[in-house]
Amino acid sequence: MKSLEELKEIRDRVQNQMGVRNEEGAQMRIVVGMATCGIASGARPVLNTLADMVNEKGLQDVVVTQTGCIGLCQYEPIVEIYEPGREKVTYVKMNPEKAKAVFEQHIERGLIVSKYTLDSTEL
Repeated sequence: MKSLEELKEIRDRVQNQMGVRNEEGAQMRIVVGMATCGIASGARPVLNTLADMVNEKGLQDVVVTQTGCIGLCQYEPIVEIYEPGREKVTYVKMNPEKAKAVFEQHIERGLIVSKYTLDSTEL
């Protein structure tokens, strides 16, 4: 941080993200694993990408949040998507580009991006 303006931009961004995390009325929850293994693997840019896209689109019924260890460290960064009436979808080995694809296909269109899911990964 080099200026007061930068600090204000960070404050505004965080305040916007806090609004996205409000779960009241949410129809979809996007959960990013943010334990040390996730962060070390690049989860923060994935979380920021998803939160920014939800904010840009003004999606009031989608909440982006974070969690601790999901227990699958070798597959980090991990994103889980919860929707009422549907099974949880777990996306693995995510990066910002994959997060954008998941946003455009799954979150906006309801189409699961199978090639990025845990089910498509050999255990």
